[in-house]
Amino acid sequence: MRRGLHLLGALALAACASAPEPPLRPVDLSLQTRAISSAELFGPPRPFPPARSNAQIAEDILELGFRLESGREIPQFSRFEGPVRVRLTGQIPPLAFVEMDRMIDRMRREAGIDISRTNGSAEVIVEFIPRAAMRRTVAGAACFVLPNVESFNEFVAAPLSPRLDWAQVVTRERALVVAPADATVQEMRDCLHEEVAQALGPLNDLYRIGETVMNDDNFQTALTGFDMLVLRVWYDPALRPGMSRDEVARLLPRILRRLNPGGAGQQQPLDPLPTPRAWTDAVEDALGQPGRRRSFDAARRALRIATDAGWQDERLAFSLFLAGRFAPASRGEDALTALVQAAAIYDNIPGGQVPRAHMEMHLAAQALAAGQDQLVIRLTDNAMEPARRSENGALLSTLMLLRAEAMARMGRPSTAARLRRESEAFAIFGFGSQRALEARQAEIGALTSRRDTGGG
Repeated sequence: MRRGLHLLGALALAACASAPEPPLRPVDLSLQTRAISSAELFGPPRPFPPARSNAQIAEDILELGFRLESGREIPQFSRFEGPVRVRLTGQIPPLAFVEMDRMIDRMRREAGIDISRTNGSAEVIVEFIPRAAMRRTVAGAACFVLPNVESFNEFVAAPLSPRLDWAQVVTRERALVVAPADATVQEMRDCLHEEVAQALGPLNDLYRIGETVMNDDNFQTALTGFDMLVLRVWYDPALRPGMSRDEVARLLPRILRRLNPGGAGQQQPLDPLPTPRAWTDAVEDALGQPGRRRSFDAARRALRIATDAGWQDERLAFSLFLAGRFAPASRGEDALTALVQAAAIYDNIPGGQVPRAHMEMHLAAQALAAGQDQLVIRLTDNAMEPARRSENGALLSTLMLLRAEAMARMGRPSTAARLRRESEAFAIFGFGSQRALEARQAEIGALTSRRDTGGG
């Protein structure tokens, strides 16, 4: 389930002050009628390939596939058998068909799944409804997936029906993806990628895997090379619905050697399993608390658990990110240190390019506020290509605006103007309206103004 997180808010964590959290703004759906689909913005998909060892990927698949997000065990392997047809219904946003068809094409080519879109009977139904209606039923969810129902109304009529228990499903026959009708193009696309993938394959989300959309840190926004490999394994002919975890575990090494020969020779230490519930609760508290102080306290709790456990992986990096992200203005130096440490961890783990780019965006904002324009250029240089390859318009446009501000201050106004123009389409894709783009530009401009006026 993709959660409604807003990790790109509060751009700066400079020692003098933090930027304000931007309010949620209504999305102008008319903007989706412009030519700003992910295909037109980013060109052919270029996902990063899976970087983990096959031994680790086998463990990942078992934990993703045989456990629910709640922690409950799933006793048997399940999937669709035969062709999978997808139908869109409800208040369908203008670019939903374009984004769905692009994702389906990727699933056919990269994961080898026999999947297509239809206007008739379908195994996977994607229903678009207003976010307010969705969150009245499932609080905090940006989108979610359910088994054995065909409509949101059917779910609302019997939300506790045993038919909705994924742990009881063996052969999948029907799945409903509930997605927001009034979201930005990027939010809609993100929901389609994660929830349709989970309708087809593993259902769990794991913070310890940085190179997947099935991670509630939400750094990855479009299906990755790792995700496509997992789906290709999930639909390998050697596997059958109803198999136990042990039966699947015995087959995975052979399947992965065949499908991912490059991962066979990698020797990386296996991640510890599972993640303690106390750490996940602390992370969710940090992301869900209404006040910065409470979020910071929860983030420090998560960081303490990660440090005591001796982790050196995504979980420690994300704990550091949250500690920096929610640090009060009086602890700006601590925030900077936490972000630098998080970036260093992501730089040394498989598939860490995209999460590291998010750290570099926050560090670039700090550098801009501190007047370190050359550092802004270096950080955005590092981060823009991963942002583009992961097709994250919100992140890419923010990096471009930060870079433009530094360029303008370095006496390169024409380059700055070009970057601002180029950022607009990515920003509308990611933030949803011209007004939101202007607000983001104003936030970044305020970092420069604060420095130039000596504010602190």
